[in-house]
Amino acid sequence: MWTPAGAGIVAAVTESRTEALERLAGREFDVLVIGGGIVGAGIAEAATAHGLSVALVDKGDFAGATSSASSKLVHGGLRYLAMGDVRLVREAHAERRMLMQTVAPHLVQRLRFVFPFYPGGPYSPWFVQSGILLYSALARSRLHRPLTAARARALVPPLHTGGLRTAAIYADAWTNDGRLTIANLRAAAEAGAVVLNYAEATAVTAGQATVSADGAEVRVRARRVVNATGPWVDRVRLLEDDSAAPSIRLSKGVHVVVEGGEGWGAAVTIPQEAGRVSFAIPWEGTLLLGTTDTLHEDGPDHVEATPADVAEVLREASTAIGGLGPVRTTFAGLRALPLGSGSTTSARREVVFSTGPTGLVSVAGGKLTTYRKIALDALAHAGVTGLDRRPRPLPGATGLDSVAWPAGLDAPTRAHLLRLYGSLASEVLEPAREDPSLLERIVPDRPDIRAQELYARTHEWAVTDEDVLRRRTTAWLGAAPVLVS
Repeated sequence: MWTPAGAGIVAAVTESRTEALERLAGREFDVLVIGGGIVGAGIAEAATAHGLSVALVDKGDFAGATSSASSKLVHGGLRYLAMGDVRLVREAHAERRMLMQTVAPHLVQRLRFVFPFYPGGPYSPWFVQSGILLYSALARSRLHRPLTAARARALVPPLHTGGLRTAAIYADAWTNDGRLTIANLRAAAEAGAVVLNYAEATAVTAGQATVSADGAEVRVRARRVVNATGPWVDRVRLLEDDSAAPSIRLSKGVHVVVEGGEGWGAAVTIPQEAGRVSFAIPWEGTLLLGTTDTLHEDGPDHVEATPADVAEVLREASTAIGGLGPVRTTFAGLRALPLGSGSTTSARREVVFSTGPTGLVSVAGGKLTTYRKIALDALAHAGVTGLDRRPRPLPGATGLDSVAWPAGLDAPTRAHLLRLYGSLASEVLEPAREDPSLLERIVPDRPDIRAQELYARTHEWAVTDEDVLRRRTTAWLGAAPVLVS
């Protein structure tokens, strides 16, 4: 049975939330960010790094929607080359390199991808090999050679090789999207930002917004207000201007997590019809499959992986992967795409900026990979000048070889903590020096330990059990714990 670790933790969180509400009401900020996904968190980090006073609020948990429901990839976007968007691919590769090398090398790590070619597939080998050659050139990578079926199978043991004509290989990167968001918020908070989840903006007027949280309502004054609410961007625009026309449409992406991925030396990019690809990615000791790309018309508050969605993801994966393991869990998220005709699959992943009648700057769309650039561009649209676009390390990104590990902590757990927290793992583990029970697992089949749960509640704004399990740790990938409040 899993119970919250530590005594008095909820009281400590409540106290910090009370202080945050008082600080929100007590001054005028340079920037108020509405939305605590990866883009909003990136805006807060960039603004504080430039010496601006910042407040950030989100009506749910940080990274509670799209920013914890991605394919976990930091990539250039191979299929965008087929759409002719070389600029986006070049920008994404540049950002990927900075994230891997400087910003968050513990959270963003290189991953090889195998692209198999089967008879009757939608792409010819020469077409994709040419594309991968260009893609790798833009990535400054030399990994773009053809693979024999035997070599491809050595990298991905359950890969179907019957009829396999050839395969290509290239490199991108993977991440933990929720933790990348939290790391940006941590950087902003360390620089003085006020950040508060479960705090909904209910009104926006010139120079201020009304925020409702914990039964209280406060007015937050700010010289600039930025709307970075992703799928909810048009809802917030209507708070400022009830005649605002829609600016986006929504696309649903469904992922399925199955048991597997052990012994894989690469992920698999699986070509699909209509210019799509899907992925099979070894991720956090599981196999992540997906994603779908379908128009979502029900509004942003309700999105789920239906049985039909799950069946589609499994069917697409099975065209290249044999012996898929049991389903552990599923998740669904929404992409904000520019308004337009045609399928969501063919829609360009552009960023949409707009400025409302009272100066509300709204940003929607884009990619997880380019969140840093989007954040800087949003600040530029809000009138911030003199922006330094050079990358900065996030908390935990340096000193990765200087973590003090307690005796008896096994190597897989050490690697897991280093991957999620970087050098902050020492801080996570500090309470375990006095309370060794904090080294116990949250769930039996995952490496997450109870010290992480304590840390999530005291240092990372976790309020609910789901905040801890789903967005601060990887315990949600294991056997479902019995949660006792």
